[in-house]
Amino acid sequence: MTWVGLVIALAGALGYAFGAALQQYEAVAEGASFRLVKRPRWWIGGVIGFTGACLHAVALSVAPLVAVQPISVATLVFAVPLAALMYGRRPYKAEILGSIAVAVGLLWLMVLLPAHNVTPSLGDGAAVGFIVVIGLIVLAAELIANRLSGPNKALILSVGAGAVTASVSTFVRAVGGSMQGDWGRLLHWFTLAIPVLLVCAVVLLQRSYAVGYFGIAYAGVQVVDPITSVLAGAILLGEPLPANPSTAIPAVLAAALTIGGTITLGRLAPDHSKSVPVGTTRESRSLTTTSDLV
Repeated sequence: MTWVGLVIALAGALGYAFGAALQQYEAVAEGASFRLVKRPRWWIGGVIGFTGACLHAVALSVAPLVAVQPISVATLVFAVPLAALMYGRRPYKAEILGSIAVAVGLLWLMVLLPAHNVTPSLGDGAAVGFIVVIGLIVLAAELIANRLSGPNKALILSVGAGAVTASVSTFVRAVGGSMQGDWGRLLHWFTLAIPVLLVCAVVLLQRSYAVGYFGIAYAGVQVVDPITSVLAGAILLGEPLPANPSTAIPAVLAAALTIGGTITLGRLAPDHSKSVPVGTTRESRSLTTTSDLV
């Protein structure tokens, strides 16, 4: 069943990537405001992304969190070029190389994790504590982001968004993985927490996208989400972590590759919609040309 879950997770992740690219284009044009609800393309992106998230939830019900979450990382290679096409241009070399570096680095890290399927068990106290920790991460990210601009702001906002997204996956795994055919297990406050956390994640994602640096924002979410999910799976759900010292050096190399790719994406110029003033676009094109040489 684990392989079935991984295939479903890949299909869901591709849908999520396409939906994210559509929504980011609209968020840059309108900002993270209620005006987005008047944009049909934003709704289309939301429907596609929600479908991907539903497939991800199905995958989590049949496969371990530590096995499913890394699958979403691979979509970074597709999401960034899709976002570039939305602006009528080819992806820059730095976008491709940075995306591949982040995806390969994270996948390498996740491959080091054992993927034993265990029945998750999450207590009420631990669940409340987890939500409090996630809330503190989001609060800290918002306070820090308010003092920043450009790619740094997009990256910090994506940390909060990724943490909340990970909390959704954790609760979905806790509910779906423990059902085992008993639909009565859905009658729990964990089930009600999932849509609330999902709405919070959507709002935070739009805020990070609206800054205009899709590559760094999407990469930030894809880094924070699986790492937080894996830690939650190990600490809260009893899923195993690697204990072999021989994995230390590969883990360091994989982390370095991930960090390098993230830095490369962070140096790219912002994305702009057609409504942005010409002067700004010209400046951005100059910055992008410089970044593309990296």
